[in-house]
Amino acid sequence: MAKHETPLLSQLETGPWPSFVSDIKREAESRAKNEKGIDYQIPVDACEDLLGVLELSYKHGRTHWKHGGIVGVFGYGGGVIGRYCDQPEQFPGVAHFHTMRVSQPAGKFYTTEYLKGLCDLWEFRGSGITNMHGSTGDIIFIGTTTPQLEEVFYELTHTFNQDLGGSGSNLRTPSDCVGQARCEFACYDTQAICHELTNYYQDELHRPAFPYKFKFKFDGCPNCCVASIARSDLSFIGTWRDEIRIDAEAVKAYVGGELKPNGGAHAGRDWGAFDIQKEVVDLCPTKCMRYADGKLEINNKECTRCMHCINVMPRALRIGNDRGVTILAGAKAPILDGAQMGTLIVPFMKAEAPYDDIKEKVIEPIWDWWMEEGKNRERLGELMKRQGLQRMIEVLGVDPDPRMVQEPRSNPYIFWKEDEVEGGWKRDINEFRKYHKR
Repeated sequence: MAKHETPLLSQLETGPWPSFVSDIKREAESRAKNEKGIDYQIPVDACEDLLGVLELSYKHGRTHWKHGGIVGVFGYGGGVIGRYCDQPEQFPGVAHFHTMRVSQPAGKFYTTEYLKGLCDLWEFRGSGITNMHGSTGDIIFIGTTTPQLEEVFYELTHTFNQDLGGSGSNLRTPSDCVGQARCEFACYDTQAICHELTNYYQDELHRPAFPYKFKFKFDGCPNCCVASIARSDLSFIGTWRDEIRIDAEAVKAYVGGELKPNGGAHAGRDWGAFDIQKEVVDLCPTKCMRYADGKLEINNKECTRCMHCINVMPRALRIGNDRGVTILAGAKAPILDGAQMGTLIVPFMKAEAPYDDIKEKVIEPIWDWWMEEGKNRERLGELMKRQGLQRMIEVLGVDPDPRMVQEPRSNPYIFWKEDEVEGGWKRDINEFRKYHKR
């Protein structure tokens, strides 16, 4: 019989999708039976009490978790999120129930043996509840007591050769798409750069010194499978600067029905004959494509790399050969200000190991500026919004580019610096100033 009545939680199990409530109940039952004879290092009823405190939170309409101060492992300022229940007498099993973030490997490639080892470790020293790559990207160990933090950390580093991830006002664990390991569209080695920057910036990852969190995310192509353009302070999106390669024979095969569009993703459904004009050319956002007399042409100077045509006809159209990354900055979810997408700051840069140009010309100048000028809990995007894109360009020492502009300016009062103007412009500005002094 369950330790706590949870009618509100039970409603969450009635929908068509798998429920986390069912998972926690299953773990609670397993721990109560303890058929494996595990010598659990935290209270056996931790999962039962977790369900109880969650039910109470739903009943009261507010959380019963409190932040009890900083808790972590020796020498690290990040990687552990302290969780304390404000009803410890009623729910002693979760009086303290800390979360640990474990750094995921590049591309999230594991062996089953490795995953089983992690699960066994957490079953023994934690609640047994994990979140594999949620919104943070890390492996999440949910729920353990303070004495077990150092024990888990020791096992991770010595047995699994694995480190904790980032939390707090530091560099968060970098995240990447599967990249060239499995994707033909990847324009650079996402796993290599993710692994390199994770190792290179270990101090920034483990010892919080930033105004707030900072995220790198690496997308191998403009399909943006890890949504870096919307979720990272520095977004690295694979691109190319030469022409899309066209296989004319494969184009004919798509038009003739010999090849299925979209990689055959809609097999089993009759969508009718493929219409290249309707399904590809007319949907190009910049209208840079033309299909006439059985021939497909692309005005590559107008192409914005939206990937639609390549996704629809992957056998006929291929990414270019001169590949690198486009770098955007400042994406975030709502914190001090509203949500915003990344702003383009570097239209094209080669991404080749050891990535010194990216480190020295992009990452570190931005960090120096942000740490000097950023307010507490102000993300990079909010600093950019407050001080302006022009200031960001000055920090990076790059030339302004039309592709950085989101929309035409609406403010007519643009004040130039004297060293930026010459001749007539300078004379006109001086006359303007004299007029206003009168």
